Amino acid sequence: MELNQKELEALVSLLDDTDMEVKTHVRDRIISLGSDIIPFLEQKWESSFNPDIQKEIEDLVHDLQFSVLKERLEDWKNSEDQDLLTGLWILNTYQYPDIEFEKLHAEMHQIYFEVWTAFKNGLMPYEQVKAINGALFRNLRFSANSKNFHSPANSMLSAVLESRKGNPITLCTIYYLVAQKLGLPIYGVNLPNLFVLVYKSADSNFYINAFNKGLIFSRKDIMNYLDHLKIEPKEAYFEPCTHLDILKRSLRNLAHSFEKLGEVDKVKEIQVLQEILEN
Repeated sequence: MELNQKELEALVSLLDDTDMEVKTHVRDRIISLGSDIIPFLEQKWESSFNPDIQKEIEDLVHDLQFSVLKERLEDWKNSEDQDLLTGLWILNTYQYPDIEFEKLHAEMHQIYFEVWTAFKNGLMPYEQVKAINGALFRNLRFSANSKNFHSPANSMLSAVLESRKGNPITLCTIYYLVAQKLGLPIYGVNLPNLFVLVYKSADSNFYINAFNKGLIFSRKDIMNYLDHLKIEPKEAYFEPCTHLDILKRSLRNLAHSFEKLGEVDKVKEIQVLQEILEN
């Protein structure tokens, strides 16, 4: 049942009620109204001078936005193509709920255009990768965020596009999305402790480390890396992974970032999102 303006006002005014039973009932009633109530709540937050009610409104808005995120993620997991940019946008709305998909799409298209203009006809695979490397890491100045490696912003595509600094998986996904649009056989590879790319065609098979400015390396280098970590080689460490794998890895990184910051509630929420992708 929808509520009119007066009834909504009355509900919000009860958010700082000292009776926990009343407050819980009010919260549940507001949550049941769904995300359409968010603009009204934001308006009430701006006009309120009561810090307790403001805090309650902030928590309510977050819970409503998180519900929307969960629904979107469930829909994405069940979609046929599991479009990567859409998945990254959904993840991005955890920290930046107001960001529009169209904004990310437009920014990624601009990066693709910058890389495309650096391409010439007839380039060999290594030359193609060097052209992408030059455009992304020299011209556009994308680089590894080594100083704040565990910052949650490193897992947020919008933040990485703005700062030009990211972690291995966000830099690789930007690289991958551009390469796919160029029609190149470049894919993500899920290595332990590191996310890389593979150029995999009938004639060429080599690896790219976007976290190290597009460094090219070989299967033997991966064998040495695994040996150094004392990890048994698996075929999955050498082969392309799925978009679902990429999103799962991004969520693991985000959970780890919040653990480092001691943000226990956020770690729990990310675990809820991980369960959606696992089930």
